[in-house]
Amino acid sequence: MIEKTGYRATAKWLLASPTKVRPVADLVVQKPYADAMAILENMPHKGARLLRKVVKSAASNALNRNRKLDEDMLYVKELRIDEGPRMRRVWFRARGRADMLVKRMCHISCVVEEIGKKSEA
Repeated sequence: MIEKTGYRATAKWLLASPTKVRPVADLVVQKPYADAMAILENMPHKGARLLRKVVKSAASNALNRNRKLDEDMLYVKELRIDEGPRMRRVWFRARGRADMLVKRMCHISCVVEEIGKKSEA
């Protein structure tokens, strides 16, 4: 469950497999915002591009809500990659057969927090 503290951003129904996005997310969670963005910008994965947009949006929400914050004061507290619906397409094969082509989707939720702040959990 996404915690109530921090500044959030979500992106839903992204056409990317959650199993491919999760290893990329594990590299940047609990890292300072600047380091996380540098890591995501230099990765060739599609999931890195999607994660970069969501993390940037969460940081923008934080800076918009609290004008005293700076980008250097933020860190990526939590990243959740949930499964979305699956698009199923028929893939016609030889000899009158058919396979199912499953296009998986994911939902990305991000929470950024101030570096000095402790959670009440």
